[in-house]
Amino acid sequence: MQQNISTRKKIETPLANSQSKTTKNPRDVLVGRLGFRGLEVLQNAESQFPNDTTMVVEKLAELITSGEITEILDGGKLLALFRSIGLNIRMETKINVEQDGKFVSLSDKLSNKSSDESD
Repeated sequence: MQQNISTRKKIETPLANSQSKTTKNPRDVLVGRLGFRGLEVLQNAESQFPNDTTMVVEKLAELITSGEITEILDGGKLLALFRSIGLNIRMETKINVEQDGKFVSLSDKLSNKSSDESD
């Protein structure tokens, strides 16, 4: 039995060392927890505020690895977080409406309607 315990300790020690060497970078840790449209918000934040986003990503990754954040962060939650700390991330917004069985952008529909009225 003593031999089993010592053998198990020998096996566990290299595994612990290899796990510490293969720590992911903070962005990969965060990306693993992102949900619906979370990556899109993160990419926009990185392009608009690269320095500030790096600090936020590092802190979020730290909270995720410590277990304080266990939920999936979707795009809305991530955007609200960035805005709460003063980073107004601009997102591309599209509004589509149905016209004759097809979805067209609202600007196209309004431009078609105004051109029809002028005729």
